[in-house]
Amino acid sequence: MPDIIPAIDTERLTLRGHRLEDFEDTFALWSNPEVTRYIGGKPSTREEVWARLLRYVGHWSLMGFGFWVVREKSTGRFVGEVGFADFRRDIEPSLGDAKEAGWVLSPWSHGKGFATEAVRAALKWAEGRFGPERVVCIIDPPNEASLKVAHKCGFHEFARGTYKGGPMLMLERLPDVR
Repeated sequence: MPDIIPAIDTERLTLRGHRLEDFEDTFALWSNPEVTRYIGGKPSTREEVWARLLRYVGHWSLMGFGFWVVREKSTGRFVGEVGFADFRRDIEPSLGDAKEAGWVLSPWSHGKGFATEAVRAALKWAEGRFGPERVVCIIDPPNEASLKVAHKCGFHEFARGTYKGGPMLMLERLPDVR
């Protein structure tokens, strides 16, 4: 499976496919209340994180895109996860068939520019692989840090919606945005 997931190197980061040995880092990330405050609102269980890991790998197998593990090059330390998905969300307005970008980073790495660096690298990869196309993301309105990353990466609000009972900002990045 890892053969179908491309690795990406940036100046400070390596993005690569998830491996079994990433599970504990992934669990630590998704079980952290600071991390999940704006993403679902509650820490994930081991079972939920295992399902997430399988969903990530399945995306690559079925869709040809997915999420990467992000590690700091100089230390190998787990930074977080960045990538694309088709979650088939029950959200209005619909996200259509656009790839949904997402990013989540460990608290130790916040404020270092890692999210912007990783998201830009992922977007560049997607454009090279699929050509210029619309990409979307959804962000909880109070999540100012993620909104800054989105804006730095060329995303702009196109709608406000409700997802799982809460308000959600819906952003898009149109082709030819750098």
